[in-house]
Amino acid sequence: MGMFSTLYEKSLGWSRHRHAAWYLSGLSFAESSFFPIPPDVMLAPMALADRKKAWRYAFLTTIFSVLGGALGYLIGMFFIDSIEPILRDHGYWSRYEMTQLWFEEWGIVAIFIAGFSPIPYKVFTIAAGAISMAFLPFILASFIGRGARFYLVAGLMVLGGERLEDKLHKYVDILGWVMVLLI
Repeated sequence: MGMFSTLYEKSLGWSRHRHAAWYLSGLSFAESSFFPIPPDVMLAPMALADRKKAWRYAFLTTIFSVLGGALGYLIGMFFIDSIEPILRDHGYWSRYEMTQLWFEEWGIVAIFIAGFSPIPYKVFTIAAGAISMAFLPFILASFIGRGARFYLVAGLMVLGGERLEDKLHKYVDILGWVMVLLI
């Protein structure tokens, strides 16, 4: 069994834990403002493990991700000077500067794109607060972008079902290494 297969099996185990929804909610909240691991890694196996609750899990992931994004916004608004060294030390500063350029060019659409894509959403939440982006449009774009992403993940798990689960078991190590190379 490869490294990614082992992690996948552990994720499936965690996803079946009786407190899994709470763990998913906490991970979703933390990832949007400071934590590096996206909630998709827990949402997907949870949706596979219990497809009847997949939409509920997508809803929780969306709500807590947007709440975490609001925290990121507040961090940017009130603490950008304090966290600048952390952003620089962890290699996020160039992303932060790129984010500001995206905001200048595309405005609120940048939040939607960051919310939906694998771009680090947390960098955008902090930058939005640092530039004092209008809060309500920020929240609405976050809900749309994050919701679209997480409902898509849950939907794919529901539609793919056992066939998808079998394919993931078979190819998870290859997919994991391909993602590492892409990143």
